[in-house]
Amino acid sequence: MSTAGLVTPVQADSVPRFDAEVDVLVVGFGCAGAAAAFEAAEAGADVLVLERAGAAGGSSALSGGELYLGGGTPVQKACGFEDSADDMFAYLTAALGPGADEEKLRLYCDGSTEHFRWFTERGLTFEPSLWDAPTWMPTSRDGLMWLGENAWPYNELARPAPRGHRPATESYGGWLVMDKLAAAARAAGARCHTDTRVSALIVDDEGRVVGVTARRYGEDVAYRARGGVVLTTGGFVDNEEMLADHAPHMLGHGKVSDGLDDGDGIRMAAAAGAATRRMAVTQAALTALPALAVRGMLVNGHGQRFINEDVYPGLFSVAALRTQPGPYWVIVDEEGYESVPPAERWGVVPRFAEETLGELEAVLGMPEGALESTVATYNRHAEYGGEDPYFHKDARWLRPLKGPFAAIDPKQGFAGGDQGKGTGLSGFTLGGLHTDVDGSVLDHSGRALPGLFAAGRASSGIHGEGYVSGTSLGDGTFFGRRAGRAAAQ
Repeated sequence: MSTAGLVTPVQADSVPRFDAEVDVLVVGFGCAGAAAAFEAAEAGADVLVLERAGAAGGSSALSGGELYLGGGTPVQKACGFEDSADDMFAYLTAALGPGADEEKLRLYCDGSTEHFRWFTERGLTFEPSLWDAPTWMPTSRDGLMWLGENAWPYNELARPAPRGHRPATESYGGWLVMDKLAAAARAAGARCHTDTRVSALIVDDEGRVVGVTARRYGEDVAYRARGGVVLTTGGFVDNEEMLADHAPHMLGHGKVSDGLDDGDGIRMAAAAGAATRRMAVTQAALTALPALAVRGMLVNGHGQRFINEDVYPGLFSVAALRTQPGPYWVIVDEEGYESVPPAERWGVVPRFAEETLGELEAVLGMPEGALESTVATYNRHAEYGGEDPYFHKDARWLRPLKGPFAAIDPKQGFAGGDQGKGTGLSGFTLGGLHTDVDGSVLDHSGRALPGLFAAGRASSGIHGEGYVSGTSLGDGTFFGRRAGRAAAQ
């Protein structure tokens, strides 16, 4: 039995009384919940949001705040880039695949410019400027950033255009996104009960979801929904039992969450007959600075490169986690390290520095000659051909590496912290409830469970095996909006 408790559906006729009755219940007040609550309230529904924490925000508020948007937004145009929904679709199909949900993805790309406008109408602003270098998080207020669109092989599959839209604030911006969305939901008429942990769905004799049971301030309570229940409770990275069952490769690594992504919403819906999808898929973040990796190389425990370092860093992280022997190291020379402005190093310093590669590979425990061979091959092609024939890193970042050499350990994290439980990796889950494009939760026969909807990381969204920053806040809000409107009907 899970330590999270029982989630067996409760029959409506066994509920002695309902403490509140509304049209739409939204469970979880992160970005998807806020979007669902806003749209349901705008459609005229009486909306109540149930949030287990003391305030809105969840993992969304702790995120970087990037929104993956394209198709020709005003920010893209102001920065001199042409884009189309078709180019956006082609890139995301490849970067989020294999197995990306193309029906959802097509809707998302076709509706992207409208979705950008929706954010601005909720009060978010974006500076009309570009951060033009690989990074996890710009140290500026630039409103646009590359997220791997200009790296091989994606630059050969679609016309490159940067699509990482960042709200106008320094560093992490998830809090600002949530402030605006939560305020918009409340202004539209949605109410919120905080410190309320939902425990099970309530179903009637015909199997329709008509409410939820919950625990609030030490008391058992029940809520009735005349129209529908929308689950936006997040993923399950904080549930060790669910990770062991579905995504054991994430066990022992750090978690990107607010600590409350324990899969309760997924479990209670599954107990009512819901199907799940892609529960093994996760996003990983190797806490290696892209600004340093791109100026040198990322190698595995055998001293071998395995990817072009200018890709979206989540892609080199997943490649490391799923296919490469650790530990992982960023190898850089003095010129490369010093060329990164101090503010963009995030406090990261080399763990080892040696005059020769032989000395460096010895202290790193690599096979003798392995790192020397890797760097020699890289240098030969960089110096004489200006190319990277094996991994196709852009020529902008290619030059021969010269001693002394340094090895940077991703385990130290950013600013010297340990954000990966000593592994240098942290992440979150992408799988969840199987939903249609309007958020209806489906059973194993593909039929909608009446009265039940889901969005955000509680559902399986647009992702296949891959991930790009901004697609969680992006698809969570986009399909949260659709789920809120559907529930209000």
